[in-house]
Amino acid sequence: MSRYRGPKLRITRRLGKLPGLTQKSSKKTARPGQHGKGDGRKKTTEYGLRLEEKQKLKFNYGITESQLYHYIKEARRRNGVTGLVLLQLLEMRLDTICFSLGFASTMAGARQLVNHGHITVNNKVVDIASFQCQINDVIGVKPKATSKNIVESNLKNINFIDPPTHLTFDKTKLEGTVKNYCDRSEILLELNELLVIEYYSRR
Repeated sequence: MSRYRGPKLRITRRLGKLPGLTQKSSKKTARPGQHGKGDGRKKTTEYGLRLEEKQKLKFNYGITESQLYHYIKEARRRNGVTGLVLLQLLEMRLDTICFSLGFASTMAGARQLVNHGHITVNNKVVDIASFQCQINDVIGVKPKATSKNIVESNLKNINFIDPPTHLTFDKTKLEGTVKNYCDRSEILLELNELLVIEYYSRR
């Protein structure tokens, strides 16, 4: 399945706030579609709840179904709490770190920055958005006027000012450093990751 390219506010009305998908908010409060116009008495099934949590991850991080399943398998393989490991894997993606540093206002914008060769890791250009960064990696901007102008413009327009504590950011150099794995409390997405793991438990 390819990435979603349809109306973003329609998704946030159904799933709630998704900071990685869009910073905008809809004036409408009802869920989209004909079933969103009722009195809200229709109960969501257990499967439906798990499906919605899984969809939140997909849309917020801009990943495909196969990519998410790959991360689930990798999280199960590693030591630690599977749900937290899954979130840490997603937060260590290069496009996610660029978004967290404020290089772009959405995850899609960050992915585009990476794909177009504007971002460096340890002074080497990396154009793979899913690249897994490691602790002590230095994420910077290509020393080219076009690249710097794009990032500086985006930094002026972001809604959140400070990056999470597992990252440090030098605004003068336009460089961020990965100090540790992310803390669960600092992830902007409101999510019950346990339900995502349960969704994939039979696969």
